[in-house]
Amino acid sequence: MFIRVIVWLGSIVALSACASVDYSKLPPGSFSGSLFVMWVDEGGSSGDGNFLFVPDPNDPLIFRRSDPRQPGSVIRPGLMYTDGGSIPKIAQVFKGLSPWGYAPAYMIHDWIFTARHCIVDGENNPRFDQVRDVTFDDSSEILGEAIRGLVEAERVQPNDVAGGAITTAVGSVIAKGLWDKRGACKDLIVKPKDVAAAEAAIPGSSRLIARRSFRLPPETPPVPVQRRAKIITRVTF
Repeated sequence: MFIRVIVWLGSIVALSACASVDYSKLPPGSFSGSLFVMWVDEGGSSGDGNFLFVPDPNDPLIFRRSDPRQPGSVIRPGLMYTDGGSIPKIAQVFKGLSPWGYAPAYMIHDWIFTARHCIVDGENNPRFDQVRDVTFDDSSEILGEAIRGLVEAERVQPNDVAGGAITTAVGSVIAKGLWDKRGACKDLIVKPKDVAAAEAAIPGSSRLIARRSFRLPPETPPVPVQRRAKIITRVTF
């Protein structure tokens, strides 16, 4: 969601300038749990549509940094909108720049930005405490560590060019402008119909995460049990 076209710009910058974060020197983090996303609509001009990350309360996706003393040492993303890496079509021809190639890492980065936007808008929900002290520089390091963790676990092939480009992009001036943006939290609130769809797919996902994180209105409709979604595939670590 928040990586957007800056990944494409960053891939160019990475070939001609020094990155503020050296991807090659970052330690790998580690993942556990399951990753599940639902299609919501076609989205914008970048990425391959708009999706909803749905946390499984029985097997939550969790990322751990190699150094437990670092900010954001343990991150468990909550219910949120995402469009993966938001890679423009023109850039997707390059190896490693698929909008879903590093999907678990993108979910962690999206959650950091979602939390950041709500924190700067005055949201004090404890669900954001795990990333409340994460700085902008930390956010790009965490994404790089997450990608390296996927490589280390042999879930993706090594690709220092793509990993370096993406890490550079999310640490760019353009990304910093998004990091400091105010008034964005209200647009991140998951719509009631999408909350119901998430609950139908993974019972308990909206009850444990969404209502506490985004203070959803009481008029959120009940979930029609007879329309419970069928999960086609799930990525588990």
